[in-house]
Amino acid sequence: MNNDKDTGNDSSKNIEKHDGEPKESRKELVMAEVIDWAKTIIFAVILAWFITTFIIVNAKIPTSSMENTVMKDDRLIAFRLSYLFKDPERFDIVVFKFPDNEKQYFIKRIIGLPGEKVEIRDGKVYINDSDEPLDDSFIAEPMIPEEDIVYNVPEDSYFMLGDNRNNSADSRRWNNKFVKRNKILGKAIFKYFPGIELLTDK
Repeated sequence: MNNDKDTGNDSSKNIEKHDGEPKESRKELVMAEVIDWAKTIIFAVILAWFITTFIIVNAKIPTSSMENTVMKDDRLIAFRLSYLFKDPERFDIVVFKFPDNEKQYFIKRIIGLPGEKVEIRDGKVYINDSDEPLDDSFIAEPMIPEEDIVYNVPEDSYFMLGDNRNNSADSRRWNNKFVKRNKILGKAIFKYFPGIELLTDK
């Protein structure tokens, strides 16, 4: 009889041990999972910050100034490293800090390069006294002629126009007419909303 009681007591103790261990293990598993999720989220936030700070510009278009190439409310990606090893080129579509208020980002097309003479007459753009106007096949509609005007682009600066030239706040309208090279944030590569479309061939 004594042996039976002893055996019963031992069994009870064993059951208590087994009942306690899974509860403790479950807590440890939950904590480990929470920590793993926290690490994943922190890593994702840091990665997103790094990418948007050093690799890309994720922009939403606030106005119609670049229609019909880029429409109001379109979303696009500009690549910050596009000009790491080369200079911006004429007709590139770029995101840059607005010269009159660098807290704002603008998107326009490069028209005048450093050191060039840009002349606008009869609704056409001429570079360095050329007899042939620049290609404007991409603009929304013919530019309404205004007073003829000449812009001399400083070195290390760029002259910008919107593709919707009759409704664009661009170099013609700014107090500070030109964009410094180091204020260009990136070259627009593609639109991803409402549809995906490359911009590098426009």
